[in-house]
Amino acid sequence: MASDPLGTAMLDYQRGGLRGDCRYVDGTETADGHIHENYFTAVGEGDDDFSDRLLALDGPLLDVGCGAGKHALFLQAHGTEVVPFDVSPGAVAAARARGVADAHVADMFDMPYPATRFPNLLANGTQLGLGGSIAGIRALLCEFARVTTSDATAFVDEYDPAALDDPGEMLGYRPDPREGVAHRAFHFEYDRDGERLVGETLHFLLVSPDRLRDACVGTPWTVVKVDHRGVYYRARLAK
Repeated sequence: MASDPLGTAMLDYQRGGLRGDCRYVDGTETADGHIHENYFTAVGEGDDDFSDRLLALDGPLLDVGCGAGKHALFLQAHGTEVVPFDVSPGAVAAARARGVADAHVADMFDMPYPATRFPNLLANGTQLGLGGSIAGIRALLCEFARVTTSDATAFVDEYDPAALDDPGEMLGYRPDPREGVAHRAFHFEYDRDGERLVGETLHFLLVSPDRLRDACVGTPWTVVKVDHRGVYYRARLAK
């Protein structure tokens, strides 16, 4: 798993603990990967409203980029059918080890599911920004639309560059002259038993809620609700 440092770190954590430091890296700048905080805390910690909204959704729910499976575990525990996948083999192995038996490896840009398969969709982890451009986010939203029903709900999340007081506080931040748009680039490294695993560089487009609405133009989706928590926000989309 030399090309999957983040997923390998998740799997090690699940098996008993990290075997070295996992971190975000952008040039000489680094930050802790927060494996426990981002992937192994309970759903609803500090955000009970969101857990209630998830439980109000009918299954089967598509969990896009499921990571170590915390949302899938939460939904399973409450009787909601969930179909979780991630591009990271290590993350999928960690999710399965935690009891998410249906977790599997897949690519959100080319999902292996038939049209209108899912009544609801969750894409948590600011993955929408991996579209890389407004057009790329629009194309990803169209792929989300393809696999969901005509009355589907989707929850996505993002960072709002317009709400970022100090860009220097966000590792990998890159400015953009357009209003409500910025970029973020970094890769993961995991020093595992003396071997350094280095991942590919990830490029995220950061968009404000207004720019997310622009990206929805030409897709079946409409932004119906935005919940801000500082620079981070979660958006509910409906068809």
